[in-house]
Amino acid sequence: MMDQLHEPGLAVHVEDLTVSYQSKPVLWDIDFDIPPGVMAAIVGPNGAGKSTLIKSILDLVKPTAGHVTIHGLPYRQQRRRVGYVPQRSSVDWDFPTTALDVVTMGLYGQLGWIRRPGRKEKERARAALEQVGMLDFADRQISQLSGGQQQRVFIARALVQEADVYFLDEPMAGVDATTERAIVRLLHGLRDSGKTVIVVHHDLQTVRNYFDWLVILNVRVIAQGPVSEVYTADNLRRAYGGQIALLDHSAQLAE
Repeated sequence: MMDQLHEPGLAVHVEDLTVSYQSKPVLWDIDFDIPPGVMAAIVGPNGAGKSTLIKSILDLVKPTAGHVTIHGLPYRQQRRRVGYVPQRSSVDWDFPTTALDVVTMGLYGQLGWIRRPGRKEKERARAALEQVGMLDFADRQISQLSGGQQQRVFIARALVQEADVYFLDEPMAGVDATTERAIVRLLHGLRDSGKTVIVVHHDLQTVRNYFDWLVILNVRVIAQGPVSEVYTADNLRRAYGGQIALLDHSAQLAE
């Protein structure tokens, strides 16, 4: 097991992970691996534990059991190699700060909390805003931005870290179709440059177009692997139960 635990060929390795709230398991005995250089989706019904899984990988939620490695080492030793975009609903958008300041905060892990960001850091933050099409809004208060614009700013905050592995929790939720396409192009660009992109995703109809790796979750891992192998009606029915009947006609599922 130790050889597998420290396997540097895996971007993310999760083994025996269990998370409980008030003694009720939210995630149970989770095992999965994600290779480097893929764009992976984590899908499952409401209450499946998708966001909890991301947070437990990033040490934001304490697991009851199990362990996680990022490129062969514990997350605490790899923080600088990881970028994270939380759910937009979890952010206080009324906090008085500009888009540029939000992106610059992504560099605090490298600067430390004592050293102030200088001109070089501001230039990196502006470059990240330009990458997501938000440079013209650099000095705008985040509360004055639309939902899609806010999402782009938080993606820029992750990009400025120049990480190797990116976790995004429902980045396409509540954005318009144009913004969604722009986000997907950006994430595909990261993948194509060798980064690993892991997305909690809610829209089953776009899985095959957007992703090349898939983890299907419902408290336990139902299936994992390449989308072409894992995205089947049988696997989705095992995860979603009767809910999948609503999706069968449009999701073009493989039997």
